[in-house]
Amino acid sequence: MRVHLGLVEDPAGAAHVFAPGAAFVADDTTWFLIDGDASHCVGPVIAWAARRGIDRGINVIAEDGAGVAARRASYFDGPVTVWSADDRDIAPAVPAVHLPFLAPKPGHLDHATLIEEAGAEVVVEHGVVVGEVRGLEMCRVVDDETSGAARLDVGMGRHDREAFALVHGHLPAPDALRQVIAAVRPHREPGAVQHPLNQFGAERLLRWNAMQDPASVGCASLRPAEPPIQRTNLKDAVPCVALGADGNGASVAVTFAHGIDLDAVPCALDAADRLGAARVVLALRARDITESTRVVAARSSRPVSVIAL
Repeated sequence: MRVHLGLVEDPAGAAHVFAPGAAFVADDTTWFLIDGDASHCVGPVIAWAARRGIDRGINVIAEDGAGVAARRASYFDGPVTVWSADDRDIAPAVPAVHLPFLAPKPGHLDHATLIEEAGAEVVVEHGVVVGEVRGLEMCRVVDDETSGAARLDVGMGRHDREAFALVHGHLPAPDALRQVIAAVRPHREPGAVQHPLNQFGAERLLRWNAMQDPASVGCASLRPAEPPIQRTNLKDAVPCVALGADGNGASVAVTFAHGIDLDAVPCALDAADRLGAARVVLALRARDITESTRVVAARSSRPVSVIAL
């Protein structure tokens, strides 16, 4: 800040704890330093500032993910400026362009019929073909490391698929997939006792339930859509997206999140922007809708409907 503002000493103000990072509140500006990936910082920054009555002069400094943060900051009213840091030099971050829509590799969709016949739903995100049971990934189409041919691997995540192949590699893929689905499905039923198999992908289970009743999120139809940022693992709760249409035929992007997530509103706006949807909906469990969620939604430059599931 000193270098950027051309100061010899620290400016007047006070440092504050801000997770993830630090904040410095001066008389007319507030600076946030983000520790790590800043892609998901916009919601927490807006909520933190709002709780302290700060609605102007908000600056975010980031080394990683500044482009995505700048894109998401552009969806909100008020001066939220994202800066990209290079050592002690900072410059206005250029909003990152959205990820392109990728088609699956040749041969990957050939496994769709097998996945469906085994009792799973085919979901394609960022060019990756997977089979899900009520939102939980059960299999994935991958390229064989030796032949390069597309094959179906059964399991949740890469490590689980590798372990499953070692133990059950003698089973044909359709039989293996049916066995896994039969074991998993009861844990994804409504009212099932808490179990790891219904804690993983909980936001995707919310999406699956909404697709059975699109009216629950204000839609006449609903189908899976890919999120604006690619999911990297199955352990972390990452918002998922569906695309639908309301009773008037207007396109609706519905983002589902599980747990209290202050960046769910920016993610919902990002998803709607990438999908070109006319309406933005954020669907959460009632217990996960906080005052901060409503505050961040109210700061958006376009309406965001927050729906309690």
